[in-house]
Amino acid sequence: MRGWVAGASLAVLLLAGCAAPSSDPAPPVRVAPELVAQREAAGIPDCPETAAEASATQGGLPDLLLGCLGSGRQVNLAALRGTPMVINVWAQWCAPCRVEAPHLKEFAARAGDRVQVLGIDYADPEPGLALDFATEAGWAYPHLTDPLKKVSGPLGFQGIPITLFVDADGRIAHRIVGGITSADQLVAEARTHLGVDL
Repeated sequence: MRGWVAGASLAVLLLAGCAAPSSDPAPPVRVAPELVAQREAAGIPDCPETAAEASATQGGLPDLLLGCLGSGRQVNLAALRGTPMVINVWAQWCAPCRVEAPHLKEFAARAGDRVQVLGIDYADPEPGLALDFATEAGWAYPHLTDPLKKVSGPLGFQGIPITLFVDADGRIAHRIVGGITSADQLVAEARTHLGVDL
């Protein structure tokens, strides 16, 4: 009898080890109310809600939680699937990021709901200034925040700006290192690498 109980216990432990990742949403973090108010006043939407844990797709976005700029929501990059995406990594102190900002605004307006546009505010110690810049740029899409530069290793880059084209399965299909020169450039790359005509 003891052998049967021990065997059953081992089977339960082994099965538990093979369980699917939790689909529970990532827990919110505390954010200063003035930053939330600043984001909402600028018309910048909250970030998408994702599971706290997700399996990374080979060649895709990493299993990494990032906070949402001006929100308590956390987003797991690996869980961002279902819609093609353009992800732009930027900072308010980055001069080329300021130059490309109008092109991203125009592309997001043209993309509508056919391509999700997402920003990542990178290595930026001042979220209030980052929100000021996003407001001035007229960006009406959500932004994650990565003050500790967690994404640079998994995504394989050293400097910003960088723009990623991610397919609906979460795989990185293309990247542009350096500034965007026009909204038409983004439209052409989305057609070539994501199969989306805008």
